[in-house]
Amino acid sequence: MPAHEKIDYVEFPARDLAASKSFFHAAFGWTFVDYGPEYAAFSNQGLDGGFFRSELAASVARGSALLVFYSEHLEDTQAKIEKAGGRIVRAIFPFPGGRRFHFREPSGNEFAVWSDAAAPTGEGALEP
Repeated sequence: MPAHEKIDYVEFPARDLAASKSFFHAAFGWTFVDYGPEYAAFSNQGLDGGFFRSELAASVARGSALLVFYSEHLEDTQAKIEKAGGRIVRAIFPFPGGRRFHFREPSGNEFAVWSDAAAPTGEGALEP
């Protein structure tokens, strides 16, 4: 149920609506409801929202808000994103409280994924 004066919904531009839907389904298991050829909605993903057909893309460098996913296994989530066609635009880096990376989905929108879990041990792993 929507909460009074709380964030309830988010909308993203999509240059290629079909590619964005396919990416989020493959990487995160999202399903969509189409509302005509120019809009697709998602729900039950922490925050409900949708994608609308547009030549624009959300980018932090252009002042867009950054939506950040949480992952218990950061490297595994990164691998899923790459396999689904996402492009890593900022490699995993530490910050106070955890580690994160940024990626772009096929329509060019930038997102991030963070984790409070320590980096795996081994060659090339970051130490917390």
